[in-house]
Amino acid sequence: MPKYETIIGLEIHLQLKTKSKMFCSCSNDGENQPPNTTICPVCLGHPGTLPTVNEEAVKQGLSLALALHCQINQQSKFDRKNYFYPDLPKGYQISQFDVPLAHDGYLIIKTDHQKKRIRLERVHLEEDAAKNIHQGNKTLVDFNRGGTPLAEIVTRPDFDQPTEAKQFLQQLRLIARYLGVSDADMEKGQLRCDANISLRPQGDQKLYPKTEIKNLNSFKAVEKALEFERQRQEKLWEQKKPPQLTSTRGWDENRGETVEQRTKESFADYRYFPEPDLPPLVIKESLINQAQSLMPELPLEREERFIKEYGLLPPDAEVLIKQKNWADYYEAVMSDFRAWLFKANGLSEVSEQAAQLWQKHKAFLAKLAVNWITTEVFRLISKDFKWNDFKITAENMAEFLSLIYQKKINSSAAQTILKQMFASGDDPSNIAEKLDLAQIDDVSTLEDLATKVIMMHPDQAKQYRSGKEALIKFFVGKLMQESKGRANPLAAEEILRKKIK
Repeated sequence: MPKYETIIGLEIHLQLKTKSKMFCSCSNDGENQPPNTTICPVCLGHPGTLPTVNEEAVKQGLSLALALHCQINQQSKFDRKNYFYPDLPKGYQISQFDVPLAHDGYLIIKTDHQKKRIRLERVHLEEDAAKNIHQGNKTLVDFNRGGTPLAEIVTRPDFDQPTEAKQFLQQLRLIARYLGVSDADMEKGQLRCDANISLRPQGDQKLYPKTEIKNLNSFKAVEKALEFERQRQEKLWEQKKPPQLTSTRGWDENRGETVEQRTKESFADYRYFPEPDLPPLVIKESLINQAQSLMPELPLEREERFIKEYGLLPPDAEVLIKQKNWADYYEAVMSDFRAWLFKANGLSEVSEQAAQLWQKHKAFLAKLAVNWITTEVFRLISKDFKWNDFKITAENMAEFLSLIYQKKINSSAAQTILKQMFASGDDPSNIAEKLDLAQIDDVSTLEDLATKVIMMHPDQAKQYRSGKEALIKFFVGKLMQESKGRANPLAAEEILRKKIK
């Protein structure tokens, strides 16, 4: 058992995907605009200007809080958080302090195939600061980002492993994307995380001064920085010099270590007081009910349903749900696949026979679909792939899979057809006909091909008759060459065995 227990908590800032900023009507798309162009007197903090709360930001924050199982404060308020940095023109940030939007939630993460509940202290709304750009010995400020709506999520110190913190952030990003409230791209600063870590002797209940790690711009960086800091603090404990003050350290990616920045401010340093220019934020029961009714199926629930409904293995289900577009696509393919199965058998979708047929074939069809999508389709996708450029419709994918299922095309032909579909979006049957790739099942044609192959290789035929049965694979390969890969290999093997003997 390790001598020290690791205590980790996270403070996360999530940029909300609204059209305008948190307290003014400026565009919230400043990242894609020239510097200092999506700004106005309100977000620049000019004297005499008054903020107005963005209703859509409140709705998105509410959806996120409900998805995180939080208790909603139906009356909260905004506060001024005072500090003086170049990226904060007002000299204060409008945030929420003692009465946040929501509190006491949780998020389930999976660790080593086990589920763990991470408690959340609060979810609150605030505005983002501007962006500092360091160029040599100069620092430039782009105020486009200033005023962007943020949801801040503060966890309880429930993590005891750096990997758990990474998994939490990945799950949070997935939820934000399923809700449509944020793209949550860490590399673009849409999801930012400060990680707090401290150690204590095993069995001790006391919380010791924590270290906050900043400059974490990837999931990998979060894990690596926390692991480095855990080892650094463990050495201090071994030397009888544990941290005495709450401090802030930055993560240096190039050096692979944390570097000291400053001692951490306390709540008193920020001199919080109620924002005088904004009334209390009142959330009506009807708005909560509306948000609940619009809540989509969340990733963990969807993964469990895929396993139960389609009989998928957990790793297959997990791969699909990690990207909502692919999970939606898979369900659409399965729906079309199901409709094809009923039509091919002349059954009504609502009949009892149809239900029995689906139960009989569902697991195989589901596995066939997930294998082709997550291996062969994913192999064709480049790093700069955009979902809107994907040309294979769910209907065409279902038709393609039905050709494989009916053995109308073999594996080699299927690979060729899929590549053509990916490039052109054409119907698989059209491609198969155009390239003459339909599988040969006709017995007389296969018999003719078998006779030709046997006559071309009399010595191997003699050896096969004398007991070297492994040579059948040789003959099947030659027949497949003669048919340009179109022969049904199982039927071909059976005919060859009979003809050689």
